[in-house]
Amino acid sequence: MAAYRTIIAVAVLLAVALALPFTVPTYYVQFASKVLIMGILAMALNLVVGFGGLVSLCHAAFFGLGGYALALATPKYDPASFFVSFPFAVGSAALAALIIGALALRTRGVYFIMVTLAFGEMLFFLFHDTAIAGGSDGTFINYKPEVAIAGTMLLDLDRPLVFYFAVLTCLLATIALLTMLVRSPFGHALAAARDNERRARSLGFPIFRLRLTAFVISGAIAGVAGYLAAAQFGYVAPQMLGWHLSATVLVMVLIGGLRSVAGPLIGAFVLLGLEEVLKTATEYWKLIEGLVVIAIVLALPDGMRHLLIAAFGPANDDTPTVTSVAEAKHV
Repeated sequence: MAAYRTIIAVAVLLAVALALPFTVPTYYVQFASKVLIMGILAMALNLVVGFGGLVSLCHAAFFGLGGYALALATPKYDPASFFVSFPFAVGSAALAALIIGALALRTRGVYFIMVTLAFGEMLFFLFHDTAIAGGSDGTFINYKPEVAIAGTMLLDLDRPLVFYFAVLTCLLATIALLTMLVRSPFGHALAAARDNERRARSLGFPIFRLRLTAFVISGAIAGVAGYLAAAQFGYVAPQMLGWHLSATVLVMVLIGGLRSVAGPLIGAFVLLGLEEVLKTATEYWKLIEGLVVIAIVLALPDGMRHLLIAAFGPANDDTPTVTSVAEAKHV
């Protein structure tokens, strides 16, 4: 029954997402696109934090690199080709994640956090203190990417409705990819390393390679989110790479739930929706937002995932413990 209720809930949410742009003004369509983009970024971070047990503070750097890649690939008076700029953005973010991960994953605990923070700040100041793409002022992207083949336009991303569905497609692809990963032997081994690294290592799991692979995939997905954000707002600035954004996304993950693939998407919706409401109500919205976030974290240690379990019943755990992984390997 819990599985049926979950399927029904997912179907209803998907129907709402498909119907939303036809029932609300354009402003809310653009806001929904922003929420979905930040949800992609939060889910990318959660692969490392929730499923890998590693707290990273440099994912905003991968997000920003995706945006800057689009800015650098866009000519001054013409739109960039999506089929060129998108792989360039994702590849740039993945390459940065590979280099940073290869160095940072040699540390543990608070040292890993500090190393990722340091690399993120290095990339921030690289764009802030040099003339790359406008320096500290950032730069505008005058045209959205062109999705065309042989001169034939396939998608007009300048239309908010089309852009929303493009972002929704990327979101669904991200959820499908992450779900497949965490339920695969790779995901089980990653969870084993998270729960008990010594035992996982004694069982022969290549811990460093597993974590580095997860870190690179996570960075690539963050690059996708950055590319979409730059395309939506037509502007990139060094603030896209700052640790403040990494911390904000980490809060989204905590609100949504660490052990849930789509939980961080709910966290993004809650945090950005709360921010949107409070901005119109009071000038002290940041103070109130902080108090509400603290209350949510204290009342729901497992995030919104706890409410979903209460409503739809417990679902199968996507991230088994090291004990179950060991038993599976023995069998």
